Amino acid sequence: MVMRRAPTLLLFLVIFSCPSPSLFLRAQDEQNVNLNYLISDEEMLDVESMSLAQIQAFLSRGSLAQYRARDIDGVERSAAEMILNASSAFDISPKFLLVLLQREQSLVEDDSPSKDQLDWAMGYAICDDCSKSDPRLQKFRGFAAQVFYSAQRIRESYLSDLTRRGFTEAGVGPGIEAVIDGTLVMPVNNATASLYTYTPHLNGNKNFVAIWTRWFYSEYPTGALLQDETSGGIWLIQNGSRRPITSRAAFFSRFNPNTLVQVPPSALDAYPIGQAITFPNYSLLRSPRGTVYLIVDDTRRGFTSQEAFKTTGFSQDEIVDVSFEELKPYAEGDPITVSSVHPDGILLQDKTTGGVFYVENGFKRPIFSKEILVNRFAGRPIVPAELADLNAYERGEPITFQDGTLIASRGTAEVFVISEGARRHIADEATFVAYGWKWNQVVWTDERSVTIHPLSQPLTTALETLKKPSEIESAIN
Repeated sequence: MVMRRAPTLLLFLVIFSCPSPSLFLRAQDEQNVNLNYLISDEEMLDVESMSLAQIQAFLSRGSLAQYRARDIDGVERSAAEMILNASSAFDISPKFLLVLLQREQSLVEDDSPSKDQLDWAMGYAICDDCSKSDPRLQKFRGFAAQVFYSAQRIRESYLSDLTRRGFTEAGVGPGIEAVIDGTLVMPVNNATASLYTYTPHLNGNKNFVAIWTRWFYSEYPTGALLQDETSGGIWLIQNGSRRPITSRAAFFSRFNPNTLVQVPPSALDAYPIGQAITFPNYSLLRSPRGTVYLIVDDTRRGFTSQEAFKTTGFSQDEIVDVSFEELKPYAEGDPITVSSVHPDGILLQDKTTGGVFYVENGFKRPIFSKEILVNRFAGRPIVPAELADLNAYERGEPITFQDGTLIASRGTAEVFVISEGARRHIADEATFVAYGWKWNQVVWTDERSVTIHPLSQPLTTALETLKKPSEIESAIN
């Protein structure tokens, strides 16, 4: 890695020119990295993005979790404490500092870093032609000094200059064109301008984006419920898109609030917007042609006749007139006839054994544990039933936990997230933290209630399921 900013030793020379538009487009499109927009200002400055405990857990990827040394004030502290203190002192996201540590010396994921890696942890104050023994650089040697002074430089020099005059000491700023390694770039925000000033090379900044994406742009599994921590809006992640949930009734009728995850707006921006979820489960919707449908999740089931409607016990007053466009998101399900049994579902409990079943459309589906019952049917009444009455229904597949639920067997340490009916093992604590989950969201249950969900692909942080970290970073060089 090349660089780095001895405070007055080197300045990056920006070459201004007017290349062709095609060069400008390549700068944006090359290897799927937008070279004009590396990360957002909000992400760079989100000083509250990680707590001390979260930083400590994140450092468990390598040996920094055990590292302790004297900070610049002479007090012995952990690496996590030093990172948090620098973040707080200069209002820079701890995530930003963690990515710099990884990009410069691979420190976050290195199990046995050398003294040289620790001494120049952030690549600060060194460059291609600098000698690390230069007396002028010794103030910046050491892990604590590297973290502190790099954060200070970014805040008190780069960001200060950008606010005051619109460009950094290197002449880089939003809206200013520059040729870097033969490619035209034009930063669109202060975060991107700061990164090009810190590292005036394309590969280094593409590496930064690769690491940031791998760590913090997690691809949430289908079924995840995400709440924008700024606006409060709630979204369902489904098949790679985010579906807005536009009413409280729809939310509480379809989803378990305990699975909700708070995320920054940037975590949602990566997903295209899908069809809105507006109507609560078991809504009655009437099309312009007069057909009445029962809505169950993403399916609409049409009543074949007025007689079929009456047999269900629904009231005409519950029907809402809607357009064909509003019905379009719902897949066509089996029609409801006069012989349909409990199309809106009912909970029946065997008077003899105490076992609870969810009965719907002529099938009885066993519920293996109280945890599943609460997760899927909290607040719904349970009706006692004779064994003979239950035997009238065909036995179906057991009810599983709702997608997006975190589950674990009592007495074990493995935590899973349910997605598309299957369980995905969460690889480690760092992954758990990266996705924004809280330990009080984990539902502890019996082993059978866990293993009824087929085992699917393990869940790691973004992109790691496809490639190893080293492969991701080397792929863009």
